[in-house]
Amino acid sequence: APTPFSKGPTFSLVFLLLLMYLKKPFLLSLTSLARFNSKRALAFLVASLHTLTTFLYSSYIFGRQLDPKENMLIASQLEPTYARTVYPCFDEPAMKATFNIRIVHDPSYVALSNMPAIDVSEIKDENGSLWAITTFNTSLKMSTYITAFVICDFDYVTRTERGNEIRIWARKEAVKNGYVDYALNITGPIFSYLEDLLNISYPLPKTDLVALPDFEAGAMENWGLMTFKETSLLYFPSDKFTGRKAVIAVIVSHEIGHQWFGNLVTMNWWNDLWLNEGLASYFEYLGATFVEPKLSLDKIFYDHVVQSVLREDNEIGVRSLSVSEDKIKGSFFLISLFDSITYNKGASITWMLSNFLTEKLFIRALNSYLKTFSFSNANQDDLWTHIQMVVDAQDEVQLPASVKKIMDSWTCQNGFPVLTLNLSTGTISQEQFLNKKNENSTDSYNNTWIVPISWMRNGSSQPLLWLDKSSKMFPEMQVSESEYDWILLNVNVSGYYRVNYDQLNLKRLALLLEIDPKAIPAVSRLQLIGDVFALTEFGYIQIESALELTKYLAREDEIFIWNMVLVNLVPENLESTLKNYEVYPLLKKYLLKRMLPIYHYYAGLIRHNVDALEDDYFALVYLEKLLATACWLGLQDCLDLSSELYAKWMDSPEYNIPYLIRRTICCYGVAMGSDKEWNFAWEMYNQTNSTKEEKDILLSALSCSRESWLLYRYLRYALSDTLFSSNCTSNIILYVVAKDIGQRMAWEFVTENWPLLSKRYGKQLFSVVYSAPIKTAQTNLMYLFFQLQIFYNTTLEEDERVATTVLLEFAKFENTERREILTKVADWLQKNIDD
Repeated sequence: APTPFSKGPTFSLVFLLLLMYLKKPFLLSLTSLARFNSKRALAFLVASLHTLTTFLYSSYIFGRQLDPKENMLIASQLEPTYARTVYPCFDEPAMKATFNIRIVHDPSYVALSNMPAIDVSEIKDENGSLWAITTFNTSLKMSTYITAFVICDFDYVTRTERGNEIRIWARKEAVKNGYVDYALNITGPIFSYLEDLLNISYPLPKTDLVALPDFEAGAMENWGLMTFKETSLLYFPSDKFTGRKAVIAVIVSHEIGHQWFGNLVTMNWWNDLWLNEGLASYFEYLGATFVEPKLSLDKIFYDHVVQSVLREDNEIGVRSLSVSEDKIKGSFFLISLFDSITYNKGASITWMLSNFLTEKLFIRALNSYLKTFSFSNANQDDLWTHIQMVVDAQDEVQLPASVKKIMDSWTCQNGFPVLTLNLSTGTISQEQFLNKKNENSTDSYNNTWIVPISWMRNGSSQPLLWLDKSSKMFPEMQVSESEYDWILLNVNVSGYYRVNYDQLNLKRLALLLEIDPKAIPAVSRLQLIGDVFALTEFGYIQIESALELTKYLAREDEIFIWNMVLVNLVPENLESTLKNYEVYPLLKKYLLKRMLPIYHYYAGLIRHNVDALEDDYFALVYLEKLLATACWLGLQDCLDLSSELYAKWMDSPEYNIPYLIRRTICCYGVAMGSDKEWNFAWEMYNQTNSTKEEKDILLSALSCSRESWLLYRYLRYALSDTLFSSNCTSNIILYVVAKDIGQRMAWEFVTENWPLLSKRYGKQLFSVVYSAPIKTAQTNLMYLFFQLQIFYNTTLEEDERVATTVLLEFAKFENTERREILTKVADWLQKNIDD
């Protein structure tokens, strides 16, 4: 048994892994016996199998032959506290040890662990069965949760990078077809990049990366044996237009980052989990943009990380980044720490820290931190201490307070601030960003942050300023009466906060964007638009102020900024509400006028040089939304383009519509066609080799028809329990009810067939369709509400009726609130449509 000595004990573990053939029961056990004893191992198995929830035991089909072979594998996942269910230990991150591991397994399988195998021998059990024993080298001193093993019959590819043997393991078919080649090509360079950046060598002689067909964790950074879900590691030829390379680069880089942040230096306890995950999430983007230089670091970081977590970190009750130990009650809370606050907020705070320190000082401090705590543990105060040491040793960067005081204001408080700038006085005030429309958001939150403010005036960068109190006057921010005298805060989003400008500065920024949008950096344009719409949503400013910043869009050529605008102006759940509302014709005229330049640019590439899109990451991610909006607004060229590509597919079924626009093309290809186009989509849906994603795209496309009889036939098909599963039935109804022509038809279909639908699908169906009509209602809202209430009262049990009434009231409130906003949007568009 292990003992918590400071030098660290050595665990000698023997894993007995019995892989039974012919679908016989799977057996797994472990014993710390010095020698193999199958009877005792099996007794241990019977007593403890129910506790062994830590292993991925999976079967998968190898090949697509008529008589495929079923294969099995075993992989461990011990984070956060599952090592204790596998072997006796003090399962705490600060109790590190070295490990001697042997695995007894079927000879036809290979066993992998953290360290290289140093011996493979054979032994017969008392029944005469032959077993292999793989013995591994003694591990480095490490935490229990990153001990690991995999038993599989995979193949691998390999290369050596600076003495580190790198092997990528996967299904033999995947290796043979080259699906692991991309991961192999980037893994070594990312290791070398981080070694050079941190100036600390990777301490292991080998690294295995294993692609698991089924792995809920997504990926795991076990030292020397990283495990990945297949889709996180394998690159398939069909992924050409999906942005998959960037995703793989980010995930692989994240796990490699953990080799230093988490494995070499581990947080003392789970309350400082962000020291592992936040820092790895920061370095994942540095590593990914190193091996994929066409990715823009600041754009992808703000779009994917900062903007993402800002949308979540604004509710009452959201925890702080660093949690006091006494607040972590039980394993459920512990597991809940693996969330966007830990990952994305941790990365965002790290990004801000690096920006105000300068990357040079930040990396110097990390080098000191890593060297001091190598093969040991640290808490966030240890990190602050080493940063403070570096700051104190130089004169270039001056801070308004200690590193600990500055950073604790960001890690120990929940939420983040919104800064309000008054140009007339040069005063900046801060308050916690909360929903002012929420009655529970009171003024009792008096959190104050020490905020680094990067800023520019009239296009020129200014020295960094600090806001270290609730309000402060900065004389240098007072502006003249000239409409061309403007100020921009949080340049390139170097800080984790939102900015609320007064009407004077917003007006000047809107004018600047119309004259010269490139005067504001692209990331700052994204932030500016993201902030004003968030401020509108949360009751800080009126929607008209946000709309003023959209006038310039005819000159905006960044598709990720366009996506921000469209997500806020045309969110998916508003499309049907907008379509028959008075705002639609106004929005159509206003938006199409501004969308034409960027639409024609991408439509030209789709028609004449579609391969160029493969290197445009944000097009891969966001072109679908742009194209879908253009078609929804009735742009004839967009509708024609959809018909062209869909007809090309019908003529040559082997032709693949580029994945990045496939959903839109299929939808409008069906919409602009007749039963011929609908029947083709139905035929393609029923092909046995269609993937789940492809089937869902076609399931949605079939609801896009503008022929009532086709939609009705589609709904009738949905009743068939032989054609569709229950999930598909509910999806079909939702897809149809979301379309203008299908709203009433779908609801009447549900009410007419409720006895059959209820009997066959029950609550599973009801839970997803109960509020769809009211959410998408355009007229006669109160009448529809009463209709729904009557229907539910006659079909549901009493407890269900009460719950449903509450949900319907909430849906009605949301619908009413949206209509109020749309009225304001319509009024503003009416006044500005010809600008």
